[in-house]
Amino acid sequence: MFTGKLSPDSFILDRFILGQMLAPFMFGIMSFTVILVAGNLLFRLADLVIQRGVSLAIVMRLFFYSLPSVVTMTIPMSCLLASLLGFGNMSANSELVALKSAGVSFGRIVRPLVIAGIFMSVSAFVMNETIVPMSERAAANVLRYEVFRQVPPIFKENVFIREESDGVLRRVIYISKLLPRSGDMDGILVQEFENGKIRRLISAPSGKWADAMWWLMEGQVFEVSDDGVVSMLFRFDKQKLNLDMTPSNIDANSADPDEMSLKELYGTIRNARKQGNDTGKLRMLFNLRIAVPWASVVLVMVGAAVGSRPQRSSSSMGLGLSVVIVFCYYVIMSFCKSLGEANFIPAIAAAWTPNATFLIIGSILIRRANRLG
Repeated sequence: MFTGKLSPDSFILDRFILGQMLAPFMFGIMSFTVILVAGNLLFRLADLVIQRGVSLAIVMRLFFYSLPSVVTMTIPMSCLLASLLGFGNMSANSELVALKSAGVSFGRIVRPLVIAGIFMSVSAFVMNETIVPMSERAAANVLRYEVFRQVPPIFKENVFIREESDGVLRRVIYISKLLPRSGDMDGILVQEFENGKIRRLISAPSGKWADAMWWLMEGQVFEVSDDGVVSMLFRFDKQKLNLDMTPSNIDANSADPDEMSLKELYGTIRNARKQGNDTGKLRMLFNLRIAVPWASVVLVMVGAAVGSRPQRSSSSMGLGLSVVIVFCYYVIMSFCKSLGEANFIPAIAAAWTPNATFLIIGSILIRRANRLG
């Protein structure tokens, strides 16, 4: 039991409180990681071994490549469990009572925990931006080229690029074959629209990306009349194609959003919007990638307030209660995600509603615990 006299302004109190949370946090990371891995990943890996005869070395690589994304999901859960168990132990040992009797408010007791939650939120965000995209890309490559024996594509075929302005279709570009690394193109057809009708066609057997611009080579330009008659206007040896995309942008449009950083995801959203594609799911994913890591802060507040109630400390009870709270959080998040993807509410509002909801709940519970003290 804690018995020393502490000044609210000293770091001794902060170290003492955070020390109570360290072991439950590590326990939470291991427990929730095992739960998530056993619930999904192990079954997939076992299927690869049994059904496809994949070697153990490849399975172990897939396992380790999948761990970063799992760990980022368990960080908010572990912060919740740490605050629940840590404050539960302090409550059961009457250490919270001793601190309040010494004039330390509950808000002051929770403060180092909130700061630690902010640190963990930033850490989860950085992991999502650096380690997770690389590990997801590595895992996908192992599955494609080592498990399913696919041949790495050298070029992209049948590329369609739509361009809209204020919801009106302006241009459609078709590329039969594109080499993303060099920007060389074969079989290009450009259709330009006015008032919903094709007005001009540009055809070129080849093209290339040079000097940060797209060029069409040895092509023809056709005009389309109101009655659908096509007549050739002129031929050209080389003509610039105004397209605000690079070869890497076009190649990235076919990548898995989970393998992208926020910068890459934002660029994909911009390109999709220019082409008139629905960006609801991409915008929702973009905002969730920012909002979800901050669940550590709000959940740690809820856990501290709930754990501070007079009770007999129990790791199994704390684990069960944290699972229930996390389940409620993800139910709200899933509901808001569906609304955001369907464009019923703005994506940014949908992504931050769960955090705002639990922030309000945590603040109310902390105020109540402060008054009871």
